[in-house]
Amino acid sequence: MQYNRIDIMQQPTVFRKSLAEFIGTFMLVFFGVGSVHTATLCGAQVGLWQIAVVWGLVIAFAIFMTGAVSGGHLNPAMTLVFAVRRGLPWREVGPYWIGQFAGAIVAAAFLFFLFGPMLRDYEESKGVIRGEPGSVVTARCYGEYYSSPDSIPNKAVRPWSESAWREQAKLVPHGIAFCAEMFGTAILALVVFAVTDHRNHARPAAHLVPLFIGLTISMLISVLAPLTQAGFNPARDFGPRLFAYFAGWGEVAIPGPNGVGFLTVYIIAPCVGSVLGGTIYDWAIRPALPLEE
Repeated sequence: MQYNRIDIMQQPTVFRKSLAEFIGTFMLVFFGVGSVHTATLCGAQVGLWQIAVVWGLVIAFAIFMTGAVSGGHLNPAMTLVFAVRRGLPWREVGPYWIGQFAGAIVAAAFLFFLFGPMLRDYEESKGVIRGEPGSVVTARCYGEYYSSPDSIPNKAVRPWSESAWREQAKLVPHGIAFCAEMFGTAILALVVFAVTDHRNHARPAAHLVPLFIGLTISMLISVLAPLTQAGFNPARDFGPRLFAYFAGWGEVAIPGPNGVGFLTVYIIAPCVGSVLGGTIYDWAIRPALPLEE
């Protein structure tokens, strides 16, 4: 097959970058959130680590697929820190975010199309009424909640009443949830900056970078998911959450039992954490690295 050298050398347009982010984020949400569907509805994933591995692998594969076009951010918080610390043009931030959120929403809609009958059957079997407080058990297939529904001590208590949820929420108050999401995203940004820094001679080979990033996500999920379901990505949470709002969960999805937490914990905290992690890397680690030749 013959390729035009001019086409090969052309830089991707902003539209192409946004489209790549759309496709990559669609993949991320379809497989990642899909694993939450199968775990909840089918018992397909018997442990947290299995879900964490699915997330890590799909993130790696999505970065492999989109990295050469858009950088493979797949996360508004990562796009933000690359604009703040790595010179990504601010005019591209909006198109990146549009692609990311749109990809997440479309993936959530497709999952609902596929699993809709199973969701209804599960709710009927558990006596759950969609849109009522107890329906968080299925709403969490889309958005995220703290404390994680899976960390409820007595799993026989289903469906959960509003009072039971408030009692459970005391295990992970808003401040802890915010810090967990901020810290997790800061660690992610630190790793991303480290493995992509050309001055870091210990960085992995370029073709291994997505795997290291995916493994980082898996490790973070294995520790922090019992607290907040481990978001670290505003598009991953808000895109499916917004779809769930219109798909019948209503106020259980937005604002949800955590109130303003859907905004502060799952959107603001990751954005703050990414910039914090990138700044720490540039302040504490990068100055000690050899200068580029």
